Amino acid sequence: MKKFFSTALARGLFWQLIGTLVGAGLVTGIRAAMGLSITDTFFFTEPAWVLGAFFGVLFFLGGNGSVTDWFKWARGIDTPEHHEDHYTGWEKYLNVSLDHKVIGIQYTVTALALISIGGLFALIFRTELAQSQLQFLTVDMKLFGQNGPQLYNTLMSLHGMIMIVSILLGVAGIINYVVPLLLGAQDMAFPRLNAFSYWLAVPASVLLLMSLVLGGFGTGWTGYPPLSARAPVGVQMFFLGVFTAGWSSILGALNVIATVIRMRSKGMTAMRMPIFVWAAVATSIIAMTATQLIGLSFQLVMFQRLLGMGFFDPAKGGNPVLFQHLFWFYSHPAVYVFVLPGLGVISELLPVF
Repeated sequence: MKKFFSTALARGLFWQLIGTLVGAGLVTGIRAAMGLSITDTFFFTEPAWVLGAFFGVLFFLGGNGSVTDWFKWARGIDTPEHHEDHYTGWEKYLNVSLDHKVIGIQYTVTALALISIGGLFALIFRTELAQSQLQFLTVDMKLFGQNGPQLYNTLMSLHGMIMIVSILLGVAGIINYVVPLLLGAQDMAFPRLNAFSYWLAVPASVLLLMSLVLGGFGTGWTGYPPLSARAPVGVQMFFLGVFTAGWSSILGALNVIATVIRMRSKGMTAMRMPIFVWAAVATSIIAMTATQLIGLSFQLVMFQRLLGMGFFDPAKGGNPVLFQHLFWFYSHPAVYVFVLPGLGVISELLPVF
């Protein structure tokens, strides 16, 4: 147990908690000085929770060591190319590693954990649907500040996005593990960025689950306004979680494309690359160019809630349909992010077996 608490994962989660409290406390102090309210049903106001969650992500990355090398470079200190040799066995999978195979396994295990959580949510609300009327998610029950029907909507909404994020991480896992091996490369083009991309996904997953305990949200996984503009503060954690996971996806895709362009072994022309590598390139191009649209659409709703902007509010000249246009510029291409690596695997295996 002592070894676990000394790992990068445990340190990161601890510092994420500290960062959340620091950010929330900063906003609370400013609001108190201005004579504004400093609390609501979940201890802090919504602006405090949002800045706290943002600080939490930054503190996680600083606390777990995934940006340490970059800070050393900024101070003029040289760093070794690989430093995961200090860890053996299970420890190396809970610490920052620059080995593409270790990172691929980290992605995959995290994806399986999220799939299990999202699947558990599905089991709960599907069991509720087994008979008509309410069975155990009743109006009288109270859990996480929600009654049964509200909790049902939250579980359904979280299930959708958690499963999407888990598949994105699973895709990143197989691509990270396999592509450098198929290219004859020693590692990814940017090993530190590769590790950073993975560790970004961890606090993002925490934020998604935080939405459950901060009042939830009943918008479905799409987060359409005007529902999302009126939902409890939990929807802000949902937006921030997806936004952070989107950065992980974009940076990981950039790394894959750079690796395929620059790290192929001698004599491996583009037309000699294995078909799975082509699938990974196609997936990465979609992820790198389209993911920003879902992040933008969620960010605009966040600003509308926090700053009173009217992007999707007809009373202020906005249009809720604008959100749908932005959202689906990513969310339809996203299905190919899921399926293209699978088709690449099938296309590799069928000619051999």
